[in-house]
Amino acid sequence: MHEDDGGGPSDVLAAASAAKEASPTAPAAVLGHGSRALPAVTVDTYNEELRDEEGFVGDRASGRAFRAILDDWRERVSASLDEDPFGDTPTNEICKPKLDKLLGGADPVAAGLVHTAIEEFAQELATVVRRFLRLEGWRETEQIVIGGGLSSSHFGQLAMGRAQVILAAENISIELRQIANHPDEAGLIGAVQLAPSWVLAGHDAIIAVDIGGTNMRAGIVELRMKKGDVSKAAVWKKQHWRHRDDEPTRDEAVARLAEMVSALIDKALAEKIRLAPFMGIGCPGLFDDRGAIVNGGQNLPGNWQEDGFNLVTALSGRLPRIEGHEPAIVVHNDAVVQGLSEVPNMRDVSRWGVLTIGTGLGNARFSKRACD
Repeated sequence: MHEDDGGGPSDVLAAASAAKEASPTAPAAVLGHGSRALPAVTVDTYNEELRDEEGFVGDRASGRAFRAILDDWRERVSASLDEDPFGDTPTNEICKPKLDKLLGGADPVAAGLVHTAIEEFAQELATVVRRFLRLEGWRETEQIVIGGGLSSSHFGQLAMGRAQVILAAENISIELRQIANHPDEAGLIGAVQLAPSWVLAGHDAIIAVDIGGTNMRAGIVELRMKKGDVSKAAVWKKQHWRHRDDEPTRDEAVARLAEMVSALIDKALAEKIRLAPFMGIGCPGLFDDRGAIVNGGQNLPGNWQEDGFNLVTALSGRLPRIEGHEPAIVVHNDAVVQGLSEVPNMRDVSRWGVLTIGTGLGNARFSKRACD
């Protein structure tokens, strides 16, 4: 990371990263990568990779898993009826709105096929929730928020509801609910919770980035802050890139991301929006205090875990200066950042988790900090 002239935010970030807390009970870190102690919450655990004899447990409740279940049932039905109820479109190319339409459409076989896939997927989701609730870091969880792309679809919401019914029948008292903000924006809005209020004070907005296994999104998040309260934060402008379609190299992906962020910064400054020289990034994986991915980045374009790659370092120097400083960059797990968007909705909840159903299954568990 480049140093700022005269001790700017990047200097604060470097010092804070070096002093990252050693335990979840430590004081909230100042702009620490992958920090467990954040201003409003403690991140009890994240990026858990549970395994069983079939592999990663989380893979059973991912977006890929739902498509695999649907494709399996589609083959069975097509073989039996000698006709494909979905026509010639490959399963992985049927968009979520199309599946929602089929679910409520006039073709009972197509609707029944989607319903059957939902039921099997709900069973898998219930199994995954059971396994997480057995973990030490997930004990006494009061509520689980479901995020990720699947949660915005009607069939995904039905699967969530069915999973909760299955768990209730086993006397497992846990509330599953859809993430409050749209999943495409929750991963941006949550970045506001990565910075203490004094970093945000006197500014209108921050830069936020949400990186997934299929998409990258960058946005300007308006703080709408009142007396340190950022519960009304909302996305002002955003850019979206479905990188999986382009199959970029790692360097190409970083360059494209820098272009997206730079364009947004230029727009914000042209509109006289007072941007904080701060950028929060949500990205799959487990992070060390330098912002490097230690584990879990396998769905990202190229190799983000070896060769000394560090996203923070790779972006440094590529972005426009704000108030004379390079933006201080903080990177954390993408499921953590999505879960942080729920902080304003958890005033009466002490411990909650998030599961993000996307290319893979992201996960994190939070406890409200005592100072709140």
